[in-house]
Amino acid sequence: MSEKTTQLAVGLVGPGVVGRALLEQLRVESKNLLSKYRVDLQVQGILNSSQVILGKEGQPIDLDAYGDQLLASSADASLGVLTQHLRDSPLPHKVIIDCTASAYVPQFYRRWMEQGIHIVTPNKKLNSGPLAEYLAVKQLQKAGRAHYMYEGTVGAGLPIISTLKSLLDTGDEVQRIEGVFSGTLSYIFNTLTPGKTFSSVVSGARRRGYTEPDPRDDLSGMDVTRKVINLARECGNKIELSAVDTESLVPEPLRKAQSPQEFMDSLHEHDDVMAARVAEADEHGEVLRYVGSYDAESGVCQVLLRRFPKSHPFANLSGTENIISFTTLRYSNPPLIVRGPGAGPAVTAAGVFADVVTLARYLGAPS
Repeated sequence: MSEKTTQLAVGLVGPGVVGRALLEQLRVESKNLLSKYRVDLQVQGILNSSQVILGKEGQPIDLDAYGDQLLASSADASLGVLTQHLRDSPLPHKVIIDCTASAYVPQFYRRWMEQGIHIVTPNKKLNSGPLAEYLAVKQLQKAGRAHYMYEGTVGAGLPIISTLKSLLDTGDEVQRIEGVFSGTLSYIFNTLTPGKTFSSVVSGARRRGYTEPDPRDDLSGMDVTRKVINLARECGNKIELSAVDTESLVPEPLRKAQSPQEFMDSLHEHDDVMAARVAEADEHGEVLRYVGSYDAESGVCQVLLRRFPKSHPFANLSGTENIISFTTLRYSNPPLIVRGPGAGPAVTAAGVFADVVTLARYLGAPS
């Protein structure tokens, strides 16, 4: 192996839909990365909630067969076991990729970074969670203990975090960030036109696999709120989750429905409220969009269902597209806009994969 090859021992936590998509992309592209850029990504561990597989005798896991190996595994499935296995690897660099949506796994980020293990993740929980934990991880990053990369936390594979970082790093002054941050809610309100019912559109989104298993997880607005907090904190705002004005689209009487199906079965009883809002907007030549925003001057974050003229960029989306607008000192009229697919395991995995490649370049791989 050439001395100039950048070798990384990779541990992946959470081989769910995004994790599996990422492992497939790694399987397909690893040889290409090695030949073109001398980046050697060796997956040494894969952990789900009940099973773990580890590379044997320093060898990487066979990504053609990891699914069967994981099912057959009887090893102790713990983050501690995965961590120790990576630490024991002879490869010079270690990275853990957290593809879970868990609040538990991010509790280990500080410990990993203190041990020099880099972290790449689309998990939003750390960046939008308790401020003290977020600041502690950022301090370790600033001190150069390890790299912490999270492009996939906002906009799936869209370059949202990297765009914001570039603006801030070059001395631009962010005045406002706003956008349609949820692929699910983008689809719902792109589809919800006069004559269509809210319940039928939500049901259609669920059938297409655009919603979470419980659509209330999307309709509550909490996912968008976490993304907005992530961006506000990136700008230096020390906001907590509880301080954000978030409009839930879950009707009050249905918030305690016992199951997702009970919620869906009753949602039609509340269609009139949303139909009236759609009709009123339409009468004024406007549409409804579920938008998150951060205003730098006031420090206020809001996540609300708002009306926009049909000529507005937010009004002209299709499918599950995201669109994020950055108004800054340099980009004010018009603002800088990033737009594209904002949902789906393949694009989210691609955003995570791009962070892994960027990490390899930070560690010495050629650009």
